[in-house]
Amino acid sequence: MKRRLLAKIILCVLLLKACTPGPKFNKTDDGVIVHLSTGDAKVVQLKVISDKIIQVLASPVDSVKQQKSLIVLPESTTKTAWSVKESPDFVTVATAELQAQVSLSNGVVTFLDKTGNVLLSEMNGGGKAFTAAKIENENTYHIRQQFESPDDEAFYGLGGHQNGQMNYKGEDVELAQQNIVDVVPFLYSSKNYGILWDNYSITKFGDPRDYQSLNSLQLFDRNGKAGGLTADYYVGNAIKSSATEDKIEYEFLETPQVDSFPTDVARGGKVVWEGKFTSDKEGDHKFLVYASGYSKVWIDDELILDKWRQGWNPWTNKFTVNVKKDQQHKIKIEWTPDGGAYLGVRHLDPVTTEEQSRLSLYSEVGDAINYYFVKGDNADDVIHGYRVLTGKAPIVPKWAMGFWQSRERYRSQDEIISTVKEYRKRKIPLDNIVLDWRYWEDPKWGTHDFDPARFPNPDGMMKELHDNLHTQLMISVWPKFNKGTEHYEEMRKNGFLFMRNIEKKRKDWVGEGFESTFYDPFNDEAGKLFWKQIDAKLNSKGIDGWWLDATEPDMHSNISIEERKLNMSPTAIGTGTRYFNAYSLMNSKSVYEGQRRSSPDKRVFILTRSAYAGQQRYGAVTWSGDIVSRWSDLKDQISTGVNFSLSGIPYWTMDIGGFSVERRYENATGATLDEWRELNTRWFQFGSFAPIFRSHGQFPLREIYNISPEGHAAYNSMVYYTKLRYLLMPYYYSLAGKSYFDDYTIMRGLVMDFNHDATVRNIDDQFMCGSSLLINPVYTHESRNRKVYLPAQTGWYDLYSGKYFEGGQTITAEAPLERIPVFVKNGAILPVGPELQYTSEKLADKITLFVYAGADGSFDLYEDEGTNYNYEKGSYAVVPIKYNEVTKTLTIGERKGSFDGMLQKRTFNIVWVKTDHPVGLGANAQPQQVVGYEGKAVEIKMN
Repeated sequence: MKRRLLAKIILCVLLLKACTPGPKFNKTDDGVIVHLSTGDAKVVQLKVISDKIIQVLASPVDSVKQQKSLIVLPESTTKTAWSVKESPDFVTVATAELQAQVSLSNGVVTFLDKTGNVLLSEMNGGGKAFTAAKIENENTYHIRQQFESPDDEAFYGLGGHQNGQMNYKGEDVELAQQNIVDVVPFLYSSKNYGILWDNYSITKFGDPRDYQSLNSLQLFDRNGKAGGLTADYYVGNAIKSSATEDKIEYEFLETPQVDSFPTDVARGGKVVWEGKFTSDKEGDHKFLVYASGYSKVWIDDELILDKWRQGWNPWTNKFTVNVKKDQQHKIKIEWTPDGGAYLGVRHLDPVTTEEQSRLSLYSEVGDAINYYFVKGDNADDVIHGYRVLTGKAPIVPKWAMGFWQSRERYRSQDEIISTVKEYRKRKIPLDNIVLDWRYWEDPKWGTHDFDPARFPNPDGMMKELHDNLHTQLMISVWPKFNKGTEHYEEMRKNGFLFMRNIEKKRKDWVGEGFESTFYDPFNDEAGKLFWKQIDAKLNSKGIDGWWLDATEPDMHSNISIEERKLNMSPTAIGTGTRYFNAYSLMNSKSVYEGQRRSSPDKRVFILTRSAYAGQQRYGAVTWSGDIVSRWSDLKDQISTGVNFSLSGIPYWTMDIGGFSVERRYENATGATLDEWRELNTRWFQFGSFAPIFRSHGQFPLREIYNISPEGHAAYNSMVYYTKLRYLLMPYYYSLAGKSYFDDYTIMRGLVMDFNHDATVRNIDDQFMCGSSLLINPVYTHESRNRKVYLPAQTGWYDLYSGKYFEGGQTITAEAPLERIPVFVKNGAILPVGPELQYTSEKLADKITLFVYAGADGSFDLYEDEGTNYNYEKGSYAVVPIKYNEVTKTLTIGERKGSFDGMLQKRTFNIVWVKTDHPVGLGANAQPQQVVGYEGKAVEIKMN
């Protein structure tokens, strides 16, 4: 009996064990893997990267397929103490700073600080979605991750976008590389965390749906008849024809309607659509207008949109209309093609307010959801985490922090030399001149050879620029090769070229038109060959910087996104759709690593038209593309530059004055000429405070003296701000050093320094340059003042007069044509160096320290050799400077470090700026105290 009972007990135990599910999670060397039985995700994996960074992976199958990351460095994972805690419902991974909790039932991941406060949670129920798809003959998934987001949260980053968006909360942003869009899939939250989304396909923040045809609404013509809008086609001022149309879709070369668009209307006419629309769906209806030429939209007789784009580079603008069920709204659309017949008007039905307010990330191709959560104590700490993952930003050569002159384009060696000589003659500071495209002889694109008729002696040109004019030359290098050229054939025989553009026999618009294609930088050997060709033809001549243009890649303009993906497919590592956004990253890598092998003692400097996460580690600066010369585009650059900087990449610039120009400006006179000069002046004032200070654009010529004559207010202002940039060079170059050593950000959204002040979170037209200067560009025609919000809990001094203002208020600041409002935070210490014509002209043996009393402050004066990488080996010096408000004492601390050529002695002039002693910043300000400095600490009491 006892034996039988024992056997039954053993059998029951075995049966019970067999029926019990296996463990719901497994501990790994770097985190946990959670297995799920419900929902789209079958596996959720957490990996501990550091105390403040945890990676999340989620898969629709029973294992996680993680491909080698192009953006996250293997060395980013550090040895970190962590633990696992289990409860019936959750498993939690905890570090000293961060907790990540996974629901064992639905896989929801929640991030908490060390005290248990929720920082971010995935959407209730999971928020993970995998939709099976077959793309370019590859079985894959569309992936989406949604998170909960409180109403008071604000979002920034995601690269540089051109729709005037600052705070992305409740907004939609498409992350797809375009001529004027730079994609960085890193998001910063005002709750002081960041998300790095490790995916290279087209990604959407917010609503992931594709826009629909306009007939997704109920449309009525001008007489109230249902079925479409009334379309009037004009040639000149006369109506050529009229029709009822329910679609407006002339977007791309391969769009069938483009070929049928009337040629005479495209060249000298316009189209006007008008009528009414309604819907049975209430809420905020979304509209998208993709257009070249002049486009205007009125809703209920209110002008909603007024834009111009060059004919070869259309762009997208969005707006919403709140619609009640079956309520009719008047709509009028006016389009003047202006030489480029590209227009699309599309629509999306509303989503719920709850869904729109969530944090949502969707990607077109992915085998797994893969993101990194970065906790920070503040914005700088979060961006530090981004650079822990993706790499430091090397210090740019010092000359790059000076002024650059460029135009589209210098056509000869004589034009280059004479332009620099004119700057030197006029005593206008200059460090870099840029040689844009077509210095080669057609059709030799990709050979990197100078046209001997126009550039007869490139070596002599470089010697003249370097030795006599003390100026650098940056040159345009494309990843493009015309068919049949020497370098094309070398790339082709190795299988390093994308061939679809060749197979389609597409010709570019240069001269008579030539067949061409791009190389594949995802192939390491192709990247090495690309650099080898550049090295032999250009680097060997002493070229100082590389302008890597069209790196979206833009192999052929005005084709659809779908065709662009096929044009760069397959890459060496996968489909063009999967890796669409990462071309610029890999192209920059080819050049950076190549130059560091060939010229290890010369800092690499790259300017690109696109960006991707991690690109900062390749010495790359990004500019905002071929923007246009309009006041609205000037304003858009503020939020573009700030959000790009909040994406973790510290160096950004733009075409001061806008690249493409309306015809009315080309040979302007009278009021139009006055407006042209004013537009350039306002843009120049703003640009002088950007991380990189660069003027560029099409005709009219963009040199200061060609924009306006000497003595004119516009000329005087542009010269003033150029000289101010050089006076502040100790400040700017110290910020560059801080960007490397401390992972700092130079162009700073107000949320970075004043997150405690909720007012700043939606301000899209102010920014901080470093932590001291509040910059307030003027971006409307004929404005001579503007509203300025002065952030709370600090005081502010007017830069030019020293007048003091309390923070926490909005003031009307004077803005004569010659100046934009700039304010200095109390506690700031601004180092002002000598007047310079170029950054290496002389050492700053005398520095004036402007000390703005009212709060404690500090500044680290950074110096190194300026052009090499010796700083990576410890060859640099830092002078810590601190001000104590209680004791009214300035301490110039003991110098730390040294480098070849360092000044052993210098003079510091001290200027105290106080509420009762206003002093404007400038080289001629009289110091109250003068001290000698030989590297030992010096204390100065305010007198």
